[in-house]
Amino acid sequence: MGVGHRFEPTILREYDIRGVVGETLDGQDAYAVGRSFATVLRRSGGCRIVVGYDGRLSSPMLEAAVVEGIIASGIDVVRIGLAATPMLYFAEASQPDVHGGIQITGSHNPRDHNGFKFVLGGKPFFGADIRHLGDLAAAGDWDAGTGGCEARNVLEAYVERLLQGLSGIPADALTGLRVGWDAGNGAAGPAVERLTSRLPGEHHLLFTEVDGNFPNHHPDPTIAANLADLRALVAKEKLDFGVAFDGDADRIGAVDGTGCIIWGDQLLAIFAEDLLRRVPGATVVADVKASRLAFDAIARFGGHPMMWKSGHSLIKAKMLEIGAPLGGEMSGHVFFADDYFGFDDGLYAAVRLMAATVRLGSSLTDMRAAMPATFNTPELRFHVDEDRKFAAIEEVRERLAGDGADFVDIDGVRVNTEDGWWLLRASNTQDVLTARAESDTDDGLQRLVRQIDAQLALSGLSRG
Repeated sequence: MGVGHRFEPTILREYDIRGVVGETLDGQDAYAVGRSFATVLRRSGGCRIVVGYDGRLSSPMLEAAVVEGIIASGIDVVRIGLAATPMLYFAEASQPDVHGGIQITGSHNPRDHNGFKFVLGGKPFFGADIRHLGDLAAAGDWDAGTGGCEARNVLEAYVERLLQGLSGIPADALTGLRVGWDAGNGAAGPAVERLTSRLPGEHHLLFTEVDGNFPNHHPDPTIAANLADLRALVAKEKLDFGVAFDGDADRIGAVDGTGCIIWGDQLLAIFAEDLLRRVPGATVVADVKASRLAFDAIARFGGHPMMWKSGHSLIKAKMLEIGAPLGGEMSGHVFFADDYFGFDDGLYAAVRLMAATVRLGSSLTDMRAAMPATFNTPELRFHVDEDRKFAAIEEVRERLAGDGADFVDIDGVRVNTEDGWWLLRASNTQDVLTARAESDTDDGLQRLVRQIDAQLALSGLSRG
């Protein structure tokens, strides 16, 4: 064993490695990430890793250091350059001589943040896997050697695969469709330009120039303010709908023809209806934060809804375990495993949304309008010390159990009452608790929120 490297503990997250560049994350960390992941892959019998990076200003520097670390562990590197995260996943899944992948990305986080997402053998790499990387680095337990390096251009093959999401639909059925696309100056830009040039219909693009300063708005489509430009475009051009992506394009946001936001669980309900007409009785996985609307819709369309833990890696792992062809999260991660690879891809979701409007014979505006009206909170996030957050959730769970409450505790506590449901859970990636509530009435929603606050108060906490 050689000289090791200790990561700042806060950067080793549940689903990825993520930190603030120049404070908790630097080139030495990136080198150690490359050494550790390459060692894991080499010891599992692999010999080649694909590496991509997003449009953040620090990403090229981190990518170069990761590549150096991989090569020093005796593993070959395939560099695909600037890429959306799903393009990295695609390269790992479609290149037969590649056995794992690392994407340098800060996702939807502030522009001075960055990090790494992983895939190994086509499977999500998270939790204990990431902690193991930290252990290998701390011990200096790295394989050594001299790997090779080559560049490959996979953009055209990726776009060609995205287009297959329209298989079976006549091109003339889509020629009248008019769609807006907001890349948010993130890594989606080049693929959006190439994809829309090949799609039938009329397409209007926003902010496809990759710029790590994010000069127009931050690329996080779960925040309504970040969709303002897209909504204005849809209104000005009288488009059928619009789609937006986060910084690395593994999440999708959408607005209908009236500018109304269609949230992740509502999109999942639409995708489920489309899928279940072709795959009757299939299981569809949704995260614990998803609306009752999504679970009810899956059942109504003849599917089997499964509630599971929040987190893109956790959803992907559960889908692999049970063979589910579709899954989704409130945050806009959508996973198609029927005719795709099962990973989260915002661009492929956009293509499938176009296909769904044709196969279901309804506009996105009409489908959204037909959904039951509910009253709900956004995801409420508030700081709780790292060493307190999980303990507080356990205290709430024990009180609920003692009171005979109707709740699910697969990820925090999701409590069912006559007014609807409320959720309280600890984030796996930050020192925060998150809460959400949904009811059929505004009065009911207020009562649910008061129940959340009462439980927090009993544990000496508040939403602040």
